[in-house]
Order: sequence, then C-alpha cells, then structure tokens
Amino acid sequence: METINLWNGVTIPRMGLGTWAAGGLTIWPDGPVSYGRVTPDEAIAGIRCAYDLGIRLFDTAAAYGAGNAELILGEALRDKADAVIVTKCGFTGDPATRRIAPVDLSPAAIRKGVEASLARLKRPMIDAVLLHHNELDPAKARPVFDTLEILRTESLIECYGWSTDHVGQLATVTDYPGFRIVEHDLNVFDNAWDMLRFVEAHRLYSLARLPLAMGLLSGKYNASAPLADTDVRSGTAPWLKYFKKGAANPSYVAILEKIAPALTTGGRSLSQGALSWILGASDRTIPIPGFTSISHIPNNFGAVTAGRLSEDDIERLRVVVAKLMSSGT
Repeated sequence: METINLWNGVTIPRMGLGTWAAGGLTIWPDGPVSYGRVTPDEAIAGIRCAYDLGIRLFDTAAAYGAGNAELILGEALRDKADAVIVTKCGFTGDPATRRIAPVDLSPAAIRKGVEASLARLKRPMIDAVLLHHNELDPAKARPVFDTLEILRTESLIECYGWSTDHVGQLATVTDYPGFRIVEHDLNVFDNAWDMLRFVEAHRLYSLARLPLAMGLLSGKYNASAPLADTDVRSGTAPWLKYFKKGAANPSYVAILEKIAPALTTGGRSLSQGALSWILGASDRTIPIPGFTSISHIPNNFGAVTAGRLSEDDIERLRVVVAKLMSSGT
C-alpha cells in the first residue's frame, strides 16, 4: 500500500477525501452552486466509509456549503482523534442560509474564521489551514500568514499553507515557520510539473485537487449528458475547462478515450489509473478525490493498493496528452 509520512510524523495511506460535494448548496454573490447532489446523511456515511477503509486525511473548507461541510465532517469524525483535517480560510459564510459573506482578509476576520472552523469541526486544534484564494496578491497574502503563524503559536492550528496553482505566489511565503502545504490542480490532463518540482525542492506537501478532473476521468460523463443548472460544472468560469455548457468537454473526452488503455493497466478502473498516475508523479503529493456517491470511495481507494504507475508509463502519458492537447484532439 502507498503511504506517506506527514508533517506530524504520522504515517497514513497516500490518499485523502475531499468534501466539496459533501457541503451541498453554496450561495455565492453571483448565484447558488453545488457539486452534484449529496444529502447530509450520505455525506456522513461516505466520510465514515472512507475512515473505515483506512483514509485518515480529510480536506474541507469554510466555503463548502458556507460551513456545512465542516459541520458534517465534525459530526462524522467526532470520535476519530487520529483523523487529519485540512480546512481553508479566506471565505466565510452562514451555514443556516448557506450564503458566503463579503471577503475580509483582515487579521481579526482570519482569526474569527479559524475559530468558527474549530467549533464546527469539534476540534481543539486544526491540523492544517490553507489560504483559499488562488490568485491573491502576495502583498495581501502575507498578513494572512502572519495571523496563521500566530494561531500556530497559540496551538489552535498545527500548520498552514496555500490553495494556489501559482508557483510565483507560493515562493513569496514559504519562509514562514509553519508553512507546510500547497493544494493545487493535478491530474493526467494538468501535470503541474513546475509546482511539483517546487514542492519537492522545499520539502512541502502537495494536496492534489481535481485529481479526477471534476469526475471526467472516471469515464462516467460525456458531451451529451447535461448536468443540473446549479451544478458548479455547469458554470462559465475560465477554470471550468473539463466541462462546457453543462456537459463533459468533448476535447477532453476525446483525449481520455485515447489514453484509457494506459490508465487501466493491471486491472485498474479509469479512476484508479488516474489516481495511480498522481501517486507516481511525486512522492510528496496526496490525491484528495471527493465523492457524490459512497460507491466512489472504495473504488478510488483501490489506487492506493494498486500502487503508482511506473515512471515510464507516467512519462509516456505526459507526452501523449501534451501532443493531443497541442493538436486539439
């Protein structure tokens, strides 16, 4: 089984569980969105299933369901002291109304947000808190990390990091004593080699978000299967490239059809192959697939048992995907 030794010296299976979908509906200033349809009971059952399988790292955020994902995670893991919880700050909201509040990154707001997360998660200390603003100006980010470092010295959090895809931004804050983690996009379509090299050089931990390209790499979506209007994948933001007009992006579907045989070696499912690719991309990255059905969890966790793809297979897929993307296939 693939394992990793964490910043606290604890060794865990090298896969976490994401809880974006588990948070349910979130009402942002520009409208309501959700990630699939998951009831609170289904979310709690899924989290407990993951724990029983051996998963120990759980990724969440104050923004997921405007705090509801943290409430659900706190309930599901209330008696699991060995669970490692990573949450995010920078957005806050009201779990009752599910509305996200205007952004406030002041020291007082960051402290208040982390304290609210502690209460929702039912924890005396949070294992890791990440800044949840992908493209924030480093000049505005440093005061946030100043506050997180103070919270670390007060033993309210164990460490912290940034959810960002930008190496240049990341390089401006890795001097903080408690900075340990970067969460970033990583999957067979988006290999993030520069980020992974940076992570390795600075001995950070990488949490791979969108490891299954928002579900596209599971093979269950196609260009003719529309999603609900409120599903985040039906949105028009530039980063929502795997889905277009509420359905799987035909360009990515075409690439997946060509690389599927390489991903399903050794009897792996498509999802397992995609996650095994991440396991082989760097020793310091942990994929954190989410779930919209409890059945996804044991299937995804099977990648940890199957193990990483070989270096040759990883490089071959990197070259093939780059060539297909450049040709517009």
